[in-house]
Amino acid sequence: MMAKSANEDQLFIGIDGGGTKCRATIYSVQNGVLGTGLGGPANPLHGLERTLESIMVSTQLAMRDAGLSLERIHQIYAGLGLAGVNLPSLYEKISEWEHPFKQMFLTTDLHTACIGAHDGGDGAVIITGTGSCGFSYVKGQSVNYGGHGFALGDKGSGAWMGLEAIKAALIDLDGLGPKTALTAIIKEHFNTDNAMGIAEQMAGQPSSSYAKLARYVFDAAHQNDEIALAIVKEGAAYVSQLAHRLLENNPPRLTMIGGLAEPLNKWLDPAIAKLVEAPIQPPEMGAIYFAQQSVLEQNQKVAL
Repeated sequence: MMAKSANEDQLFIGIDGGGTKCRATIYSVQNGVLGTGLGGPANPLHGLERTLESIMVSTQLAMRDAGLSLERIHQIYAGLGLAGVNLPSLYEKISEWEHPFKQMFLTTDLHTACIGAHDGGDGAVIITGTGSCGFSYVKGQSVNYGGHGFALGDKGSGAWMGLEAIKAALIDLDGLGPKTALTAIIKEHFNTDNAMGIAEQMAGQPSSSYAKLARYVFDAAHQNDEIALAIVKEGAAYVSQLAHRLLENNPPRLTMIGGLAEPLNKWLDPAIAKLVEAPIQPPEMGAIYFAQQSVLEQNQKVAL
């Protein structure tokens, strides 16, 4: 298990930022979780300023929930697990941020999700939310797959499913493809009766807007709509393949987290579905563990 020892008078904040929301948790070793806060999207790939704003909103709400004055922010060590920072350029931009914390330790949301899911131990995690990706940490070695971002990848994710649903509905409306129950559902969602009405409303929208449509795909699949079934099965097949790849280095545990983790489970390869275990801690706690471990290692180097 990852070391969780730290100065009991010291506060930590763990921040988990993804394409749809940003969660923050304030923690003290002596008293445990003190407060939580929720902000908006925090994937720098889709906007650096929006990401920093969401981090600060969730932080301020967590501090208020904990009954702490905002001035205390300068005394808090922060662990940040953010989507998108697996890209070196985005990691560098966030690292250069003149943050208000005592110190900030940055890594990917995959890394902190894995730390939390296995309570600091070895294991593998698949995130299936707005985006999709996989990460495994075993005996000091980490591997990650996917996470290439919306439009380039994220297969099996909410955004991917929403995009596939929109594409199917537009082809149906133009009379160039098979009929699907998704068409009527999506027309109702956008309050329009034609393809251009849908296209206009989705023009330039972020991945989170597409992810909101994923539930319609599952609803239609449960009604045996062939197009919706094909989308769900293709997404589940990719996630199953991702899991098999992660299992190649024999992680002791496999978890899935994110908004699609539960609805996708029944569609997975049965051999994978039976291996999936519930996460022990949420990603925000993983970010706290990451910050604590980083402070501990930093202090050990100073002592040497």
